[in-house]
This record gives sequence, structure tokens and C-alpha cells, in this order.
Amino acid sequence: MFGRFMPREGRFFEYFNAHAELVVQAAQQLVALMSAGPEDMPAIVSTIDGLETRADKITHETVALLHTTFITPFDRDAIHALITDLDDIVDSIQDVAEGISLYNIRRLTPDAVQLAELTLSCTERVSRIVGLLDNMDQAADIRRTCREIEQLESDCDRVMRSALGRVFRDERDPLQVIKMKAIYEGLERITDHCEDVSKVVEGLVLESV
Repeated sequence: MFGRFMPREGRFFEYFNAHAELVVQAAQQLVALMSAGPEDMPAIVSTIDGLETRADKITHETVALLHTTFITPFDRDAIHALITDLDDIVDSIQDVAEGISLYNIRRLTPDAVQLAELTLSCTERVSRIVGLLDNMDQAADIRRTCREIEQLESDCDRVMRSALGRVFRDERDPLQVIKMKAIYEGLERITDHCEDVSKVVEGLVLESV
């Protein structure tokens, strides 16, 4: 019921949704990067860079709106935390993509592919909860999806630990070990930021009931 009486500035929700969509697009490109041939990788990395630039612009516009809006849809600190955490997701995706390019990794492991797919699943659920924020009548759905994000983050932790154990055990090239460790940890970091978003959103739901 609370959501029906919530004072709101509509553009905040537009910015959140637009940013969340870019998060999903970047994660989709990251999955594509995992199976791309060396000749296709630069174009995909460039696409992710472009998405990150667009996401940064939305973040700056949201913060600027925050400074000029008298009535906000919810707590100002929460708005700032939400848009910042969303931006951290895209930044982390860009970091992984640029790491793959910088390290000149030509073939990604099945573990890296699985981690990227988990990050995509996480970002899709982030987009869902962000899209429901302007209607707290959907609080149960939001909470359920937040639980799914937390489970995916735990799954990603588990896969990363197995992947690190495998690369330390089986890889004979020390430089390759360093490279893949950085990629695995970068992929896991993406889901950490997704969980950060879910915590902010869940906190807003709790405040509304």
C-alpha cells in the first residue's frame, strides 16, 4: 500500500531502468566475448566500453538530478548508493573485458564461460528488481528476486574457488595462472556488485512496509 502514496520524481526511475538495461547488455557482451574468436574480441571489448560510457553518463545525470530535486522517491543516500552500485557492475564488466584484451587471452576456459553466464543471470535479476522499484506492491517479488541474486553470488563464489583450484593444479605456465586468477576474480566481483544492488533495493522494501 505504501508504494501508492510514495512521492516520486519520475526521472529517477527512468534513469535506474536505463542503467539497469545497460548492465544487462554489458553482461550479454561479456558472455559473447567468452566464446569469441581472437578476430572478434576487439569489437566486443569496444562495445562494452561504449556501454560503460553510456552508463557513466546516466550516473552523472542521476547525481545531478539528486542535487536539484526537492522531493525524491526515497532516501537520497539510497538513491546515490543504488546508481553507484549499478555503475560498479558495468565498470567491473569493463575491467574483465579489458583484462582479457590486455593479457591477450585467446581462449577462455569453461570455468570462465560458466562464471560469465552466472553474472548474466545476476544482472538480469538486478534489472528486474530495479524495474519493480516504483511499485512497492510488488515487494514480495522483489524480495524473492533478491534471494535469487544472493544464491547466484554464492554459486559464483563456489565456481570461482573450483576454477582457481583447477588452474593452480593443472596450469604449468605461471603467467597464465596470474592471468586467469585475475579474470576469475574479476568475474566474481561482478556478482558481488549485483548483490550490493539487491541489498540497497531490499532495504528500500523493508522501509516501505
